Order: sequence, then structure tokens, then C-alpha cells
Amino acid sequence: MATIVVMPQLGNSVESCIIVEWMIAEGDTVAVDQTLASIETDKSTMEVPSTAEGTVLKLLWEEGDEVPVKDPLIIVGEPGEDISGLVPGGDAAPAEADAPAEQAAAAPEAAAPAFATERATGAVSPRARALAASNGVDASAIAEGSGPHGRVIERDVAAAIAAGPVLTSAARAAGVSAAEGTGIGGRVSVADAGRTAEAAPAAVAAPAAAADFPGASTSAPLKGVRKVVAKRMMESLTSTAQLTLNTTANAAGILAMRKKVKNADEALGLNKITLNDLVCFAVSRTLLKYPVFNAHLEDGVLTEFEQVHLGFACDTPRGLLVPVIRSAQALGLKAFSDEAKRLAGGAIDGSLSPEFLSGGTFTVSNIGSFGIETFTPVINLPQTAILGVGAITPRPTVAADGSIGVEQRLNLSLTIDHQVIDGADGARFLRDLVAAIENIDVTVLA
Repeated sequence: MATIVVMPQLGNSVESCIIVEWMIAEGDTVAVDQTLASIETDKSTMEVPSTAEGTVLKLLWEEGDEVPVKDPLIIVGEPGEDISGLVPGGDAAPAEADAPAEQAAAAPEAAAPAFATERATGAVSPRARALAASNGVDASAIAEGSGPHGRVIERDVAAAIAAGPVLTSAARAAGVSAAEGTGIGGRVSVADAGRTAEAAPAAVAAPAAAADFPGASTSAPLKGVRKVVAKRMMESLTSTAQLTLNTTANAAGILAMRKKVKNADEALGLNKITLNDLVCFAVSRTLLKYPVFNAHLEDGVLTEFEQVHLGFACDTPRGLLVPVIRSAQALGLKAFSDEAKRLAGGAIDGSLSPEFLSGGTFTVSNIGSFGIETFTPVINLPQTAILGVGAITPRPTVAADGSIGVEQRLNLSLTIDHQVIDGADGARFLRDLVAAIENIDVTVLA
């Protein structure tokens, strides 16, 4: 009997996954726990194991498709087995000849799989959308796709292109129609308005058509981590009242502390502690005095947390991820640093469990290593604040005796949600954080 293998639930916060690569093909024999595909969530990359054994009768999605969790992924069964009643959009098994008429009438509906909903009707796969965009085709105009749930997939767009003619976006908006186009690849452009089929060949070399396409280009839909980051950033900026405060801290103390641990006895395990570890460590202590900064704001409800679950922005091959150090305020400096290294390594190589990429109560974003002095970090919803850490730069100073010197200053940028945090409170937080950084030895001992 044919079995449906579904996209697994990979953490409470994961709603869908993108198929990066199929590891099997239709007709292959698979065993339980055999890898079916490599997938990408908004947080990491991982493999999907099979929960059934048999012959792969149907792949229900293409590479590049975004598949909701718990939705059917493949169908496994015996070679030649009828799966028409399991394939979305397929025909259900016919009613038995001797069944009552009312039962026979109801059979198609009863046989339809639970997942064959209208939710995906009109959807366009990422690969189909990219092909359509690069060829000037309106994918949404394709009445019904051949993919699961009527999804428009790559071959549907290819068929539409073959049927031509292909219009540029400007021509489509202007309502231009022509049998042939003079644009790139035969596209119908605005310049083709009013042309007849007989006049078309004479206009092939018209330079005006190039105005729609100034040069070579590529188009591809956002996907994976990049797509999620784009969505979250827009949601953050449109749903919060963000205010950024900038200041600097004397870096002499933290630089001395970094030198001290770097040169410590290797047996102590302190040598790999970084400047960012020290700054984040100071942040975790400062947050205890400012609960409104260690909080979530959702639907007008402010929730303040006793535990500091500190997120830190991590640059990975798949894009920006934010691993979370759980109960950061309870960790000593070495344990704090070790956990940060473990989380960052897992985020970079894609092995980190999704549970360590969610639930943060405050975030630190450090791009000082790129030479950036100040910037405007965007709040990681539903958090109420985020700290940006910039480069350490030399600044002129005037001593009490009037002499002029140079001081190494660490740049800090704090973005707050002005809905729940006042500017004065943001200033106080930065003041105390600066003190913790400048007196890092005291902070560590506290």
C-alpha cells in the first residue's frame, strides 16, 4: 500500500522548508532513514530522512519549492501501484460497481487526501517565478499549473513561453499586443505598439527596444534565509517606533582584559575569549537592571523576562542567523564564550538545531571587524531593543591637566522601540553598559 512521506516538523518556529536538492528520483528504492532531500529552513540546512520503505512513486515538489511542514513530500509504494487518489489534483479511485449510488457519488470526495486543500491554488514555485521574470511572462496569468495543488511550476512557464509572444513588463502595462517583438529574444516591447505582422521584420534592429532592457541581467526570487530576513526587517520597520542612540566607551579596559585572557595559561581555557564575548558578557549583566530591554512586545502586550536569552547576529554562508545563548546571565565568562563558539560554529556549518535559533530576548549585532564605526541595527521582533557594536577607533582626548592625547574608543549603537522605551531610559542603559565595559574586570568578578 502506498505511503505518503511528509515534510517533518523541525522545531516549533519552523513553518516551511525549501527543497535544496533531491537525493532520490522517481523509481528509486528507498529504505527507512535514508536521506530523501537536503532542505533549508529560515535558520539552517539539514537532511530529510525517509519514514517509509519502498519504491519512490512520486516526487510532489521540485527543487527550489517551499514546502509547509507536515505537507506531503513524496509517495512511496510498490512499482505500478495506483496512486491517483493520493496525488493532489489526481483522480480518486473509482467506486466499486456494486456500491450504492449515493456511496459511489461520494467516493471521489471521500478518497481525496486530507492535504489536497485549496491553500496552494494559484501559487507559483520559486523556479517558475524566476523563469517567468527572466522571460517577461506573467506567471500569475497561467490559469492552473501542473504541480501539486495546481501550483504553477517551471514546465508550465516554459510552455507559456513556447506559446508566445512574450511581452516586456512595460508593454504588458501599456496593453501592447503584437504577433512578434523586436526586443531581446523576440520580446514584445512598447516600441512594437501598432506594428503589423508584415512590418515586423523591418523593425528588428530598432535600437529603441533596448530601453526596456539596458543590459544583461539575472533575476531570481528571494529564498531561504535571505527571504525570511527581508520579511522580518520590513515587519520590524513598519510595526515599531525605532530610535537609535550612539555612544562610545573607553576600550582600554576591555583591550587589556582581552590581552590578559589571550596570554593566560592554556590549561585555564581562556585563550579563545574574544572582544565580542566580553562585550556580550557585559550586556548580559547590564540587562538585569533594565527588564524592559529584555522583553517582547506582541499585540500590545509587554512581557519582561527574568532570564537573559542573548541572541548574537552571525554571518553564515546562507545569510544572517541569530543563535541564542540561553540564560546568559547565569554563565561565567569561560562558559559564556564556549557556548557562543559552539552556537556560531553550528550556525555556520548548518548543523545547529532550530531551537537554538529562536527565543532570544535581546540581540547584539557586531560588525566592527569590517571597520564600521556606527550603524542603525534593526530590532529583531518581538524584542524591544538591539545593540550594534562598531569598530574600536582612536579619538583625541583632553586630559584634566589640559594635555591632548589619543584614546581607543569602542562605538556602540542602541536601537530601542520607542513604544515602550523612552530615550532617557536608552541613555541610562548605554551609560551603565559603558561603565561595565570600561570596568570589565569588575564585571567579570561580579
